Amino acid sequence: MYRVMRSVTCADGRALTVREAGDLKGLPLLYMAGTPGSSMLYEPHIQDATAQGIRLISYDRPGYGGSSRQRDRRVADCVADVTAVCDALGIQRFCVAGISGGGPHALAAAALLPERVAAAAVLACVAPFDGDGLDFYAGMGEQNIAEFQAAVEGEETLRAMIGSQRIELLASTPSRLVEVWRTLLGPADREVATSAFASFALEHIRAGIGSSADGWLDDDVAFVTDWGFDVSSIHVPVLVWQGRQDRFVPYGHGVWLAEHIHGVDARLTSDDGHMTLARRRIPAVHSWLRNQL
Repeated sequence: MYRVMRSVTCADGRALTVREAGDLKGLPLLYMAGTPGSSMLYEPHIQDATAQGIRLISYDRPGYGGSSRQRDRRVADCVADVTAVCDALGIQRFCVAGISGGGPHALAAAALLPERVAAAAVLACVAPFDGDGLDFYAGMGEQNIAEFQAAVEGEETLRAMIGSQRIELLASTPSRLVEVWRTLLGPADREVATSAFASFALEHIRAGIGSSADGWLDDDVAFVTDWGFDVSSIHVPVLVWQGRQDRFVPYGHGVWLAEHIHGVDARLTSDDGHMTLARRRIPAVHSWLRNQL
């Protein structure tokens, strides 16, 4: 099973930490992690990618883990980083996938790099804050409502809020996640948050925010400001998967995206939350992406 970690230098001199795993000769799939998160990959996802002939690639977004911060970045700015990573790895054509806060970044690549992105899959994806007809906060857990409202108020307010959340996450244990995310876990996610997946989730997050909350802060601000592209401009195949029990990113976000992305394949499932998508649905996502080629 192929695994490697390296640093890629962008055109502006910033460094990005990149991880690879799976089948080195397989279909390249660039995975965008959630917020907060890192480029760490889940072992069962690696095993499935290897079995399905997929080369998994991920990178720490600016400000996370070993990647340099990029102040005032928009969602669309990730396209330069995606280009730098894939050019450094000698990859011309690839698929993208993103979960939660990684979803908008995957959609940006699909919208702005159609000559290179063959297909995109987004799970529990945040929708545009100013989306026409979208009630952004409807069905969202109180902790995330407060976080996004702080992002709207500005960096000083937001940094104070996520600074305390960061301390709590860094000090947490898997058994305490249900309490840490008390307003964000519906029934389906509560089951996952007490499973072995919780250990990976914490390790994944700590790898991103262990030294700084900058990436987390910059993600949140980017989500509530202009993304730099319109999802209606996407014309590559897109899978949108959203769970009705999700309180991190509510069901209405997935419905809105399904209604505004051209030719979308929408999976709007009643038995999923937020974490369940990462825990249970990735093999089906891998299969779907392969079938688009």
